[in-house]
Amino acid sequence: MDQCFHTAQQSYSGTPQEDGFAGPSVESDRIESSLHSIQKFVPTDYASYTQEHYQFAGKKIIIQESIENYGTVVWPGATVLCQYLEDHTEELNLQDAKILEIGAGPGLVSIVASLLGAQVTATDLPDVLGNLQYNLLKNTLECTAHLPEVKELVWGEDLDQKFPKSNFYYDYILASDVVYHHYFLDKLLATMVYLSQPGTVVLWANKFRFSTDYDFLDKFKQVFDTTLMAEHSESSVKLFKGILKFD
Repeated sequence: MDQCFHTAQQSYSGTPQEDGFAGPSVESDRIESSLHSIQKFVPTDYASYTQEHYQFAGKKIIIQESIENYGTVVWPGATVLCQYLEDHTEELNLQDAKILEIGAGPGLVSIVASLLGAQVTATDLPDVLGNLQYNLLKNTLECTAHLPEVKELVWGEDLDQKFPKSNFYYDYILASDVVYHHYFLDKLLATMVYLSQPGTVVLWANKFRFSTDYDFLDKFKQVFDTTLMAEHSESSVKLFKGILKFD
């Protein structure tokens, strides 16, 4: 296993996991100390967290998850999007690409994009930023060319103040399983549109569960030139590429 993941063998409380790692080394202690010194968001104190293991970009990735919040669970669309990024890294030209993930949740997609060389900004609601940043640092600190950034993003709110177009440009907007039964779909679409500039590509993977998911897709197609890039019938996940239509 790569050295940069040795610190990920422990939960946030510092309890060793039973995966063959005997205990913290001097090096992992040093990295752990660095992690705490730069982490500005604190994970919510849920009753239980689990450590889930994933394998992407030739790395073992360990994600701290909790079923107590939708935003602290890896959903099916995330793994599909991760696999697509890994399989098409050169085609997508991810090295040094500027990427923003909408609704990053526990951070798996942002971690994979970072490991593949991208400059990543992971965004979500305030209550999940602590766990998101924890997972990002645990899996990317001293492993990536660009340490991913974590920012609060409430869909449709204060976009021009927090992400002014003159200062922020993204090659890719990533989103996975952000469309489900909630009341903020119009704000989500408005956020995707706002963050898209000439040359920006939206990659959106979603498990299609409800009729409202297809309603959102119809609205997405009205404002984005849309291509179906992958479809997984066993999980009902579809992956779309969208490029904003400019008048």
